[in-house]
Amino acid sequence: MASHTPYSVILTCAEDQQRFIVHAVDQTRIATVTAGQLEMPILLDSFDYRLDDEFARRLGVAMLNLIALGQPDVRQYIPVMQEPIDKPLQT
Repeated sequence: MASHTPYSVILTCAEDQQRFIVHAVDQTRIATVTAGQLEMPILLDSFDYRLDDEFARRLGVAMLNLIALGQPDVRQYIPVMQEPIDKPLQT
């Protein structure tokens, strides 16, 4: 597996092009752009340090909701369940 320097991921909705664009940007370059901007910490201990399917689903829903705040027309394409999905009891 290739090794990379630490990077941040930027998700952009290019509504006029009907697509999302994902960029991987060196963390040292992104620090100046994100200074003073909205920050939404996601505490891993709240998820028992499990980056499982439910974590990924909830992270994705949060990203889509945040994009829709700035681009309300996108909301019509987001029919996802906002609440966590109940997990079946393990026996």
